[in-house]
Formats: sequence, structure tokens, C-alpha cells
Amino acid sequence: MGRIEELVDRMTLEEQVSLLSGEDFWSLPAIDRLGIGKLRVTDGPNGARGGGSLIGGVKSAAFPVGIALGASWNVRLLTEIGTALAEEVKSKGAHVSLAPTVNLHRSVSNGRNFECYSEDPILTASLAVGYIEGLQGQGVSATIKHFAGNESEIERTTISSEIDERTLRELYLVPFEWAVKRAGTWGIMSSYNKLNGTFTSENPWLLDQVLRKEWHYDGVVMSDWFGSHSTAPTVNAGLDLEMPGPPRDRGEKLVAAVEAGEVSRETLRARVLDVLRLMERTGALDDHSEWAERADDRAEHRALIRRAGAEGAVLLKNAGELLPLSGSGKLAVIGPNARVAQIMGGGSAQLNPHYRVSPWDGLVAALGEDHLSYAAGATNHRFEPLLRGGFTAEYFANETLSGAPVFTETLEEAQAFWIGRVGGGKVDPLHFSARLTGRFTPEASGEHRVGIYSAGFSRVLVDGKLVADAWTHWSKGRTFFEEGCDEVVGTINLEAGHSYDVVIEFAAKPFATLGLAAFAAGIGLPLGDAAIAAAVEAAREAEVALVFVGRNGEWDTEGSDLDSITLPGRQDELIAAVAAVNARTAVVLQTGGPVEMPWLGEVAAVLEAWYPGQEAGNAIADVLTGAAEPGGRLPQSFPVKWADNPTNSQDREIYPGLDGKVRYEEGVFIGYRHYDRHGIAPLFPFGFGLGYTNFAVSDLELDASGFEADGEVSVSVTVENTGRRAGSEVVQVYVSAPDATVARPAKELKAFEKVRLGPGERQRLTLALDDRAFAYYRTEAQHWLVEPGRYVIRVARHAADVGMTAEVVRRDRLLLPV
Repeated sequence: MGRIEELVDRMTLEEQVSLLSGEDFWSLPAIDRLGIGKLRVTDGPNGARGGGSLIGGVKSAAFPVGIALGASWNVRLLTEIGTALAEEVKSKGAHVSLAPTVNLHRSVSNGRNFECYSEDPILTASLAVGYIEGLQGQGVSATIKHFAGNESEIERTTISSEIDERTLRELYLVPFEWAVKRAGTWGIMSSYNKLNGTFTSENPWLLDQVLRKEWHYDGVVMSDWFGSHSTAPTVNAGLDLEMPGPPRDRGEKLVAAVEAGEVSRETLRARVLDVLRLMERTGALDDHSEWAERADDRAEHRALIRRAGAEGAVLLKNAGELLPLSGSGKLAVIGPNARVAQIMGGGSAQLNPHYRVSPWDGLVAALGEDHLSYAAGATNHRFEPLLRGGFTAEYFANETLSGAPVFTETLEEAQAFWIGRVGGGKVDPLHFSARLTGRFTPEASGEHRVGIYSAGFSRVLVDGKLVADAWTHWSKGRTFFEEGCDEVVGTINLEAGHSYDVVIEFAAKPFATLGLAAFAAGIGLPLGDAAIAAAVEAAREAEVALVFVGRNGEWDTEGSDLDSITLPGRQDELIAAVAAVNARTAVVLQTGGPVEMPWLGEVAAVLEAWYPGQEAGNAIADVLTGAAEPGGRLPQSFPVKWADNPTNSQDREIYPGLDGKVRYEEGVFIGYRHYDRHGIAPLFPFGFGLGYTNFAVSDLELDASGFEADGEVSVSVTVENTGRRAGSEVVQVYVSAPDATVARPAKELKAFEKVRLGPGERQRLTLALDDRAFAYYRTEAQHWLVEPGRYVIRVARHAADVGMTAEVVRRDRLLLPV
């Protein structure tokens, strides 16, 4: 009998139960009597936030977001990043990272696409394996999420994702399966949603049949935060850990369920052993240290983030080889993202970075400010610009702002995310009110917009006048993980240089699913025609116009899908106006997914830079100046328009969902598979990306000697850099089954490899295709099947590339177990 078996058998029932739910928001309770330490977790996946709120807290390194890493197509890079993030997790006193996120890009408008790697299961799974191996190689547990069917953010805590089993097996479960079977992940997080009518946190088919019986998983399954909905059903189905604490569904309720026979002692013991095994693997079992967090700003992490940002940047267009920039002429630096560092998306992935480098900062460092001019041109914010400066916050131990405040503190900005300990611990975090007072001095005169949104009741008064009221008629919207209202905006005329009193009042209200209280308030003065005119003038006088546009973490965020994929505000108009006076215009996009580009034919170059972390501006400047290669390839197809994407339908149950259901009617035909099936040409295909050098891929050879016996084929090609500078190429291998007896995609990515070569350098690559690369899932027979017939193997540079093809043929069926 091992150590953890001895420990579980020495525990009382109450002690066993205590390890199956959080003690607080980020940790499990220690059991001092048995010398069992405290397991601590921290949010990911593009950093380690630690135990602080979503706002503020100890500073952390901000790495590129998931889609930026997906665009790298570099498994080795993901391993490096996983290793570095393990060091970040340790700096926050934690043992477990709540990462990576591996849900697929089913639609182009999912608010959380930025956090996920790709529309393709093999690309996603491969990168996830690299990330997990890097993380767990340093003794920090991964928690791969969200298991499963969480591909949109609309009503995500209650909606049922209706997905047939073949689609689940061939697409959405693949990254989780690889994480278990190939990377040996120690943690998995269940999703909020239901899967085919049953919450995933209590779904026996998902957590017991597939995960434990078929994949032989021996790690922990934890709920997403507040994602548990019952006591005995979750434990019996296979959910080890309810998070966060204090428990809602476990604790005394679980003790009673065991005593009543609703949960067997054997099942309880298995759940506790899973938790103890995780603690043993991560060292938490013997960790009796005080929880201490530090801001660990490492030079090697800075360098890695900068390199990864450039490697994920995708060059979509480069007419006349405008990029990399050459010469010493004047550059016009234009756009809402030029002087604002858009480094990450919103939601639980956000953190307090060590610093933020904007594109303007990066260009100044690379070229000097004398060569640059600047014009904002337009805005792209979803909410009014956040009010900053000192605000005195008074807290009341009631919801009516009555009596004397019980705690007072200073907030640096007019936003708060209250959860757990609030008001110095002197108020109930779900039953309190607060009043913030501060001042605002506008830089220009005019009619200003005052906005506020909140999970709770709120309002803004300027010089005693109620301007924005999210209190009187509060209604649920799409902020703060769908616990908040949409922004309420009022207007008021303000004079430049005059100082105004600003009062923000807040009161907690009953929550729907997530027990939190939050608000954000801002004041802004809209930009008009004059701003675009100033940008046009700057572009007219410059040799090259660089236009930095896109979205930000207000748009690309957990808890809210996008209404469209057009650029917010007047950004399209800005680009067209600039391009009309300067043919040498380069557009730098920062988004969490595709956008429509009505101006594409009018500009010379387009670079998609995503949200590349705290080194954003330096990484972007490296690519623009040629100090680094744009190493990215698209991990998601970019459609010409939103209506071309796989979830476009007149049936709202297909997307965004209707009457509590979202039906995955398209089945296995998402992403490039959808565009192939319907003959729709994307704006830019999956896997596409340009570089600053040229490559030739030749001499395709197959070794199919074992194909009939074991279903395996090896694919060999020669890659040569025929250009004048070093660069990288991604060799992509797609498989087609033209003789299939069931509907299968025209092609499916089954292997890839990224290779970096110097000028004139050649390399022979061999990529392996296993039996699953040729199989589809037979639901009625509950197995994978490689059918007899022809299989076409295509080596290409992207999904729309003709590439090189060869065929292999099977005579007999090959059955594969689950």
C-alpha cells in the first residue's frame, strides 16, 4: 500500500470530504493532523495571476494568448512556454495552473476564441501536449479545459451543447484525449455547460465512461468555478473537486450523502485518492509553507515572450514587399492600437502585467522617434474609457449605503471585481454596498459619454447630477461572465480644465450562477471626422503609413460572444481614408480571431499580430523592421464575411442557441472542412501565412509498407530555403478518403512540422501518420474504422494549397478500439 492509500484510510469521513472542495477561492484545506499540506491553484493560460482579483494584484508575466500560440504551429515553442509558466506558477505560491484552454474555434465570433489554439483538433492537441509537458516537467500540474462542448459564451453556464458522438470523438474530445494519453495531464476542468442535456460536471458518460474507463485517466477532475450543481450526482459521475470554496454542494451535504448511502465509501475513497495523487505529484502534500506571492520579472521570460510574439504573427499580404520596412523615411503611426498596448484578452485569463509595450513604444525603440508621427484616427473601445486616478471607496455592511462605513480604502481606478474577501473582510461579499468618490478633469470641452456596467446595482453622479443609472432598471447583460448588465451610458457637457466631482454608488444583488460583485465606470469624448482627417494628413506626408487597428479585451472576452466580425467603430473607414492618400499602407491587426477586410485591395500589407503579451510592441516592431521573421500561419480560417462561417444559420438553435440548447448541426464540418464542403472561398485559408523568404517543398515519398497491417504511413519531403534570409516553413499533411462510405471532410490535417532554415539550407523531413489519421468513428459499433479503399495524402502549405499528393490503398477493414 502506497503513501496516499495509507493517508486516505487514516482520515475521518469529514477529513476525506474536506479535500473534495475548496477551502477558499484558490486552495484546498490542509489536514494538519496527518501532515497534509495545502494545494493551491492559479489561473492561466497566458500567465499566472496568483490569488489576487482579476483586477490588480501581484504583477505577473503576460505571455501571448492561445490563438497567438496556435498561430506559431510550433510544439517546441509551446514546451518552452509551458516550462516558463511553471516558474511563474511557483512564483505565485501555487502548484496547479488552470490551463491550457483547448476548446475549438467552432464559430468566428466566440468571445473566448483568443484563449483557444485553433479550429483544428490535431493542431490544438499537438500544441496542448507540448504545453503540458513543459509545465508538468517542472512539477506544476496542468488543468486542461473546458471538458467539453464549451465553444461559445452565450448562456454558457446553463446551455446544453447538443453534439453527436461521432463529432465529439473526431473533433472536440481529441485535444483532451491527447492530453491524457500522450501528455499524461494531471488535471482536467469540466465546463459550465450541459452536454446533451446533462451538466458536464455530473455527466457519467463523459467523466467515467470516456475519461476513466476508456482513456484510463488517473488525475483530478475539478469543476469550473461555481460549475458544480449537485452533491451525489457529481461525486458519483467522477467530479473529484468542487471549486471554489467554501463549498456549496459538498462539505456537510456530502457527509450526509455518504451516511445516507447516496455516495458509497468506495467512490468517496477513489475521489480522495485522485486529489491526494495530484498533491503528491506537485509536491503540495508536503508543502506547509505560508502562501507568498512575488512579482518575478525575469529577463529570460521577457525574451521568450518577445520571440513567441513574433513567431505567432501572421503576414497576410505584402504587395511590393513593403515589409520589412527599409529606408529612413517618415512613418505615420496611426490608429487606436498604436499607442495602447493590447496584450491580452478579457475574463479569467487576464492578469496584472509587469509592463505593457505598445507598438509606438516598440517602433520608437527600434527606429527613433524622429522618424515617426502619430494620429489616433478613431477609437475601438466597447466601453467608455476607464476613469483613473485615486478614488476613495467606503464600504457599508448593508445593501442600502446606510449608516457609517465599516471600511475605507483607495482604488486607483473606477473598477472593482469583488469576490471572496471584500472591504477588508468587514462586509459580507454578497451583501454590501460601496460609495466611491473622486474627481475628473477633461482634456477637451464637449458632450462626454459617461458609462457604467456592473454585477450589482450601480450609478454615476457628476457634480451631484445622476448621469448613468444602472440601478433603477438593472437587467442582465453580457458583462462580468454574464452576471453583469450591459453598459448604461448617459451624456453630460464638460469643460476642459474644469475639475468635476464624480461619485459612484454600488450595491450587491442576488447572483445567477457566479457569486461575485463588480463594476467598471468610464468617461469618454467621442472622436469625430477631425480625427480621421488628422490621420489622413499624417499619412499623406509619410513614406509609409502604419495603421494599428483591431479589438481589445473588452470585445475578445470570456462571458460574451461578438455580435459581428467587423472592426469596431470607424476603423474600416479610417483604413480606407489612409490608403486613399498613401499606397504604401500597412495594416497591423490585433484581434482574437478573424475580421472582415473590405479595404484589403486598397492596402499594401496586412499583419495579424493577435494579443502577443507584455512585449507586444517590441515583437510587432521586430516583425515590421525585419529583426524577426513573421513566423505565424493561421490557426483559424478567415472568412470573407461572417455569414460564410460554419455556424451561420437561420435556425437560432444552431447558433447562438435557443431555449437552452445550442445544436452542433454542422457535425465534423467546422473550419476549413466547412469551406471545402460548401465551395466557399475564405478570405485567407487555414494554415496560410507569408514570410520574408521563399521555400521549395519537393520529393514527396511515402513508406506505406505497414499500412495494410497496422494502418501506419510515413511521409517524407525535402524543404529548401530558396530565399536570401533565414526563415521558417510549416509543412502540413492532409488526408482525404475519397472512397469513404460516410460523409467525411474533403481533407483533414493529420500531421505538421515547422522547420527553420538559413538561406540555401535544405532538410529532409519525415512525418508519421498513425492508424487514427485514416479512421472515422462508428457510433453504432463504438469503434474507430479504417475502411478499405484509397486515401490521398496531400503535403501543402495551407488548406487551400494544391501541394503535392500521393495515394495509399487498403484492401481490408481495420478496427481500432476507443
